[in-house]
Amino acid sequence: MEQKNWSAVRKLVGYERYTSQEAREVLEAIYTDWRLFLNFFQPVRKLISKKRVGSKVRKRYDRAQTPYQRVLASPLVGEKDKAKLWELYQTLNPVELQRRVYRNLGRLKRAP
Repeated sequence: MEQKNWSAVRKLVGYERYTSQEAREVLEAIYTDWRLFLNFFQPVRKLISKKRVGSKVRKRYDRAQTPYQRVLASPLVGEKDKAKLWELYQTLNPVELQRRVYRNLGRLKRAP
């Protein structure tokens, strides 16, 4: 079973308690689409170093990249896996992913 990181979804949907089967299915759909959106289309800057200069802390970050771009650049990931990710990336539309997420958020608010 896939380990899920619900924190990104919880930031999106809040911390309300959902107990119905319908709400569970909608949350799963939101998680699936939001995970794809974040990993393929949302760039992140990684902290490279922190240095204290007097009372200030100077932070240096690398160039913003999506997690997908970081995986493609990694020598630790095999070419077969990179090819699978590239094929998945070609099928994705970020605007449609966001539309589905927000449509499902509306469904979630109406779920019992």
